[in-house]
Amino acid sequence: MSNHLAIATVTATLRDLVFSAVSADVPGADVTMVRPDGTGSGVPTTGANIFLYQVTPSAAARNEDLPTRSQDGTLVRRPRVGLDLHYLLTFYGSETQLIPQRLLGSASRVIHAKPVLTRPQVDTSVSARPFLAGSNLSSDIELVKFTQLPLTLEELSKLWSVFFQTQYTLSVAYQGTVVFIESEESFSSPLPVELRNLYVETFRQPLVEEVVAAAGDDKPILALGQIRVRGLRLRGDTTVLTISGEEVTPTSVADTEILATLPAPLQAGPQGLQVQHHRRMGTPELPHRGVESNVFAFVLVPEIKKTGANYDIAVGPVSTEVVNSQTVHSADVTVDLRPDVGKDQRVLLLLNELTATDPDSYTFPATPLTADSGTVVFPVRRARPGTYLVRVQVDGAESRLDLDSGGTFAEPALTLP
Repeated sequence: MSNHLAIATVTATLRDLVFSAVSADVPGADVTMVRPDGTGSGVPTTGANIFLYQVTPSAAARNEDLPTRSQDGTLVRRPRVGLDLHYLLTFYGSETQLIPQRLLGSASRVIHAKPVLTRPQVDTSVSARPFLAGSNLSSDIELVKFTQLPLTLEELSKLWSVFFQTQYTLSVAYQGTVVFIESEESFSSPLPVELRNLYVETFRQPLVEEVVAAAGDDKPILALGQIRVRGLRLRGDTTVLTISGEEVTPTSVADTEILATLPAPLQAGPQGLQVQHHRRMGTPELPHRGVESNVFAFVLVPEIKKTGANYDIAVGPVSTEVVNSQTVHSADVTVDLRPDVGKDQRVLLLLNELTATDPDSYTFPATPLTADSGTVVFPVRRARPGTYLVRVQVDGAESRLDLDSGGTFAEPALTLP
């Protein structure tokens, strides 16, 4: 494949091809490669000008190089782009001697007779121009071919309208295709295949419909707890779960249900789960990534730790003040949570007063963490005295409350005297 000099090399080689013809057919004719913007633009008094006015992606080669990277982002082949080059050839000279028309006939004849830029032609054009040193267009597998573009009068007039205050000059358009430009990045090359095996089986894509706690559908999903995955076609040759990027081997697998234990690194909040069917292939047989299910979201609920029968909630020194004739308290509340809270997670303390008459409720954000921690401090400010139910919300996931024998929320709680 060719490098970034390919486009300029095509233009230079086309110029040399046209010059070889028009200089012989019309003595004194020259060929330039400038923008045809009238007087002072550098176009020849007698001769032709080649101007690259448009570059478009080649329809035939637009997606030929996909994919270029493996699943982990490693480059497996160099990206390349296929381009079509659109040229406008304009012709100048004495109209009384019909020089523009003679030049047009000469250029059309040579391009039609030699539409493909040969490797020797490209090498000759590159060697004559130091600024093209390093061009490797001649080593490209694809050779560039030119064909005339049948522009209508309307298309031609629109094309010439882009040249400011320039009178129309006899011209013709050509397209050069295809020019491949390839990056120069290094890439990894796999080892050659020694043995080939053919496997034929029925396509069975797993479908996840529900993820619940193994302890019960109405129970919260807690850190390091067991989960039950329900769906269709869940059993494969080798079935694994991917939970937020961590691969988990299930405890038991059935076609409609999988039982597994959550991995340790998970943090509270929304999580994604996917069932994967690995295929054993090759000689010797090794597991390969096979069919994957849909990604199903579930919520990992934060849990306030307990020491014995007591929740690990500590209320620091209480300060009292009177605001609008109402006594209020302020204190730092420390809560131990499972799993650890990430330093970038949003954590809130939710307080609801345990009273049936005019209950108060408050929401307090946690003190920002500098590192992941299971201990979180909440500055509680100006709360009315009373006993409050305590919930902690981490990225929208809330800890649960305990019920008493009467079915009323009772724990965990804290008291502001």
